[in-house]
Amino acid sequence: MIDICHTLAVSIMNLHKDFMITYKQLTHNVLLILLCFIGMGTAQSQSIDWVSWDEAVTLNKTQPKKIFVDVYTEWCGWCKKMDASTFSHPRIVEYINEHYYSVKFDAEYKGDIELNGRVYTFVDSGKKGYHELAKEILKGQMSYPTIVFMDENFLLIQPIKGFQDVKTFNQIIHYFGEDYHKRTPWQKFTQIFNAAQGFNDNVHPVKSAIGN
Repeated sequence: MIDICHTLAVSIMNLHKDFMITYKQLTHNVLLILLCFIGMGTAQSQSIDWVSWDEAVTLNKTQPKKIFVDVYTEWCGWCKKMDASTFSHPRIVEYINEHYYSVKFDAEYKGDIELNGRVYTFVDSGKKGYHELAKEILKGQMSYPTIVFMDENFLLIQPIKGFQDVKTFNQIIHYFGEDYHKRTPWQKFTQIFNAAQGFNDNVHPVKSAIGN
């Protein structure tokens, strides 16, 4: 998309320099460029900003956020379904990108990962094997997909196993994203959240009922 927009812009500039384009043609093509970049921005805003572990560590040094980890494998069908549905919902994307650094982590990744002063490696075990870091943040329960939440210091808050639909996942990311897990029981939180209809654009779904 970026290459197409860039090529179009360069072509119009060259034509304009050579006095080979009329005002009407120039206006029309400028509008095409604007629509091109607007469309590109819309597409980008509907995707979670996935980063590597190293990138998350670097970003967190200047602007601390919680860490959201999607632990998956290449052969996991439910992982792909969650990518196509839950992780693609515009409001989910918006909230995740604002409140978390998101890491998509293959539990069978064969490279080394350094985190909090320790180097984690791949363990060759049986047909597939596993990564030490995946085993640690999943607490040894190697089930996929599992979503994992970590605090700003990369300390584990909680792993949650299984496919999560949009409604449930929206509750979860708010619960951890704004520290409700530290002061509000999950059942009470979900009751208030659901009563506020979770995706209300005008009123924060929980703060208005629980407070800060």
